[in-house]
Amino acid sequence: MTMKSAAARAALVGGLLLTGTSLASAETLTFWMLNYSSQASADIWAKLVSDFEAANPGTKVTIVNRGTDDHKTAIRVAAGTDKGPDIYFMWAGLGLGGEYVKAGLSLPLDKYYEKYKWDDELMPAALSFSRMYAGGRHGVPSTFRGEALYYNKALFEKAGITSLPANYDEMVASAEKLKAAGIPAITFGGTVNWHVMRLMDVILESKCGAEKHDALKEMTAKWSEEACAAASFTELEKWGENYILSPFMGIDDSQAFNLFVADRAAMVLEGDWLVGMLDEAGKLDDIDFFPFPTGTNRLYGFADYNYVSSKSKNPDLAAKFLDYLASTPVQQEALGSFGTTSVNKNVVYGEMRPLDKKWLDVFNTYSEVYLNGDQAFPLDVTTEYFRVINEVVSGNMTPADAVKAMQTFIDNKG
Repeated sequence: MTMKSAAARAALVGGLLLTGTSLASAETLTFWMLNYSSQASADIWAKLVSDFEAANPGTKVTIVNRGTDDHKTAIRVAAGTDKGPDIYFMWAGLGLGGEYVKAGLSLPLDKYYEKYKWDDELMPAALSFSRMYAGGRHGVPSTFRGEALYYNKALFEKAGITSLPANYDEMVASAEKLKAAGIPAITFGGTVNWHVMRLMDVILESKCGAEKHDALKEMTAKWSEEACAAASFTELEKWGENYILSPFMGIDDSQAFNLFVADRAAMVLEGDWLVGMLDEAGKLDDIDFFPFPTGTNRLYGFADYNYVSSKSKNPDLAAKFLDYLASTPVQQEALGSFGTTSVNKNVVYGEMRPLDKKWLDVFNTYSEVYLNGDQAFPLDVTTEYFRVINEVVSGNMTPADAVKAMQTFIDNKG
């Protein structure tokens, strides 16, 4: 949707106009975020900021862009000082966004959720992350990504799989059918630690259930004492031995994708962004997907969030700007600039690829989400999680030793 003027935008967005503000008493907002992914992304951000400033005379919004590592460093420094941005970008979850919530950098937004009725306007799955933290709701979703199993329809048919697995045991049975037919069940790139991690995450959700899985990732339950944790590593070991296309530890995620589209493996565990890649590869008609059948009715995924800083001098204005960004007219105008789908459930889509439409239906169906391990854990625990997973899936560490290693590392954190 293209706005014809700043005035038209103000009328559509409603409630954004800040009256009685002069240039001499300008209100300012500083927004720290990652570098733009493309020139098109930079252009749409410039327009959105310009339009907001025009609709709110006397307001100045400054965007500060940094690379990922520099951004994380800047946020950590801000958490320990009395200065910082009004709004900052961070991935949602207990281990990334949660690190700064615990540090007191994020302002609880409960009153703004009520004022702006974000629960009525935004997707339930994307909003679920705002409820993860103690002491109130934090952050507003900017993007949401889901992950699921993409599968080759012809290879499933060749293996005699006539219906999609409805639970974890049926999932393993399908992998066994593929193996019996001489078809590797799934492909991963082991050189990027997070790729194989996805398999461990979905197994943990399946074997431990939602509550215990969350407790393990929150480090409030002991890995060495929860039987489901050892059982999950046993399952991971089984997948590594029997169902993952080998050798996988010497390839990366892009190579795994190339093997998948070359019909070398029946499945890949990937995100909604894969639809565009499949389209470019000419494989859209050959592939479908389904959420991993964990039995918990939670979707595997992650979100990007914008948080209001507790150090902001203008928290009301910061919340207004986030409401503006999340609003239906702005999300409609920016549709396609930051992803194929919007976090705003009122956005109207034009012609969509069938798999994009299916993802949109999935996003609007699930109200609860479980996180990728590298977003649930703090960075140092993530590194150990990667190491242990790689050792188990490569056959170099037993499941019993894996849970001990995880718990020992966590205990030694102090």
